[in-house]
Amino acid sequence: MIVPVVDLSECVLCEICTDVCPEVFRMNDAGFVEIIELPEYPKDDVNEIIKSCLGDCISWEDD
Repeated sequence: MIVPVVDLSECVLCEICTDVCPEVFRMNDAGFVEIIELPEYPKDDVNEIIKSCLGDCISWEDD
């Protein structure tokens, strides 16, 4: 299975991912974006976020 990952060193905390796709992305208590564990991720939605990410820090990775 492929899962979305966030390279926090490149993340600019624009929160586009959490606004557009809150079922996959959320801000944690430390103020960083994290991925919500799901049995399967909505590929079209995540691909749209990957294209829209200002920090170009979201990608797919094999689990």
